[in-house]
Amino acid sequence: MEASVEQLVFVREDEYTVARMSADGVPDFVATGRALAGAQPGETLRLLGDWSRHPRYGRRYAVTGCERVTPSSVRAIRIYLGSGLIRGIGPRLAYAIVDHFGEATLKVIDGEPERLTEVVNIGPLRQAQIVEAWREQKSIAALMVTLQGLGVSPLLAAKIYQVFGQDADEVLATDPYRLIGRVRGIAFRIADRIALQSGVPERSPQRVKAALLDRLEAAGSRDGHCFVPVTALVRETAELIEQDQDLVRPMIDALVADRRLVVETAPGRPGQPERAVAYAKHVHSRETALTAHLTRLMHARSTLPMRVFREDPGLHDDQRAAVNMALTSTVSVLTGGPGCGKSHTVKTIATTVRAAGGTVTLTAPTGKAAKRLSELTGMPAMTVHRMLAQQPDPDPETLFDETPAQADLIVVDEASMLDLHLATRLTAAVPSGSHLLLIGDSDQLPSIGPGDVLTDLLRVTAIPRVQLTHVFRQSGGSGIIDAAHRIRAGQVPATPGRGGFWFEELDDPEQVARRVAHLAMVAIPRKQNVEPDQVQVLCPMRKGETGATTLGRLIQDRLNPAADDKDEHWSGASVFRVGDRVMPIRNNYDKGVFNGETGTVTAVVRQERMVEIRTDDGESVQYSFDELDDLTHAYAISVHRSQGSEYPFVVAPIVSESGGIMLRRRLLYTLVTRAKAWVVLVGQREALELAVHRLGLRRNTGLARRLALSLES
Repeated sequence: MEASVEQLVFVREDEYTVARMSADGVPDFVATGRALAGAQPGETLRLLGDWSRHPRYGRRYAVTGCERVTPSSVRAIRIYLGSGLIRGIGPRLAYAIVDHFGEATLKVIDGEPERLTEVVNIGPLRQAQIVEAWREQKSIAALMVTLQGLGVSPLLAAKIYQVFGQDADEVLATDPYRLIGRVRGIAFRIADRIALQSGVPERSPQRVKAALLDRLEAAGSRDGHCFVPVTALVRETAELIEQDQDLVRPMIDALVADRRLVVETAPGRPGQPERAVAYAKHVHSRETALTAHLTRLMHARSTLPMRVFREDPGLHDDQRAAVNMALTSTVSVLTGGPGCGKSHTVKTIATTVRAAGGTVTLTAPTGKAAKRLSELTGMPAMTVHRMLAQQPDPDPETLFDETPAQADLIVVDEASMLDLHLATRLTAAVPSGSHLLLIGDSDQLPSIGPGDVLTDLLRVTAIPRVQLTHVFRQSGGSGIIDAAHRIRAGQVPATPGRGGFWFEELDDPEQVARRVAHLAMVAIPRKQNVEPDQVQVLCPMRKGETGATTLGRLIQDRLNPAADDKDEHWSGASVFRVGDRVMPIRNNYDKGVFNGETGTVTAVVRQERMVEIRTDDGESVQYSFDELDDLTHAYAISVHRSQGSEYPFVVAPIVSESGGIMLRRRLLYTLVTRAKAWVVLVGQREALELAVHRLGLRRNTGLARRLALSLES
């Protein structure tokens, strides 16, 4: 039968979809199945399936086949146009258009669009907007059909069209590997499936090169590696495409000749000989550029105004050493755990420089980290990204008057978050003679992107560094500090711990998830007399019963459930509804939002196909439906996403689900140190012990070796 999609009720990550449908002569009904993947409210679908009765949800139509068709009845056309699928047409205008043209409405829009101006409130500008949106929607629908025929999720159609536009069909037919890296959600396996079904030979050089680059990219995005040993790269690529290694090896040389790959010799692991390693060209360029800029800064003559430093009697010996280091070294590193006085030391350094007539810029990789640095030091701070943007009209409340990169002293807090790309941009912007002070905790998780910059710099003995070890804070959240220092020393925190740290033992992952959600939504807010948004759920993993996706959806459904008077929009397996807590996962300079900031959905405007967010700083930001991949819900987030932020209360599941692949010491340490008042861990004791004792994998980087050699020459 043919039916219109009235509302999406539920979409699972495996694309299993539940939708409310309506059809002429059939009472409204519920349809279910993976065949509905990609369906949008307003579309007309030709469905194949069977009626069944669910013991809990009642009568439903189990869909086994689904085909998109052009709506033909007046009722279906009105639903289609009023759904928001065509930007610029809302329910009221849809009624007016359909009342005027009847069953010929879509034929008019498609073949005689100039007649749209016959309808009241449609002028030439809106008519052009409607026609453009109609053609775009037709192209996306056609792409969906193509992808379904190739056995690929139709949910990717809009993303492909967004990147390639009218050329999308040609790309799919001639070079599907161009999709990799350009269309979010498409890696080698999906592009390869399209290519093979389009006739690309299994042993084609095009296919092998794409697989090699994919393995390099995966090593960077998954494990943070900058390079991969050539032998491992050849082996993994051969396994991926199920071909002999002899077919793969020559393609390494071909990619080097194409200037897409760099191969060089690097030292092996301790006790092992040198080995050939492969870099993606852009990663190699950044690593060599970062080396050059750090060398330039290290060798530069200081331009910092000097005065005699009046020693603060309240400073500890290692703090005084840090102050002297920052004032005398053009590049230096300050490290230390929680409660060791890093913020007070930074404030002393900055105050001293400004008292001598110098200028200071305080920065951090994320907005929250910058705000926290400003609160702790009492001085303005900004994100590294904003500093690099060098905005012509800086906000006087958040920026210094001078051009940021020209400051005499540039301080970067939370430096463990600097990946290779950001660190390269940062050092390139620092003029010779300025002082660069990097502050961080080397026991925290490394950056999300490739590289381990802070750890690499600490491996270079020529770079001045001071580690603060004296713990000052002994009240308030002292249980958190005590637990953190035990974890970094490889010791399991005392349970029950001192005030501020708590471990609740549960074995079953499903029970753990329910308990974490209850603590975050009910128990802690009630006991501490706070709102639930003061409690942050942090998860070691994204997937699984205790992963951020499952827990986030559970909390969202309880704290902000669907309602008839609450607008919402499904984007893939995520639903964004008014009142949701969200955070951007990518920096967007045009919007002025940065990774890690949080906000609340204030409107879902179907007619304009956009979601409006109000950030915690009071700014209003709009995301089109096509940009929602840049947002994630903030009800439960990964530990990596929490870096640079602090929360009053933190609750986290600790289970060895899926082998506990993410449970490592640096992750647990980072998790615990995100809390200001209380951190509650719920889960298995053996998982807690595993996390404490398992060290993280060392990332493959060449920065320390390059920099040591460069500074020696």
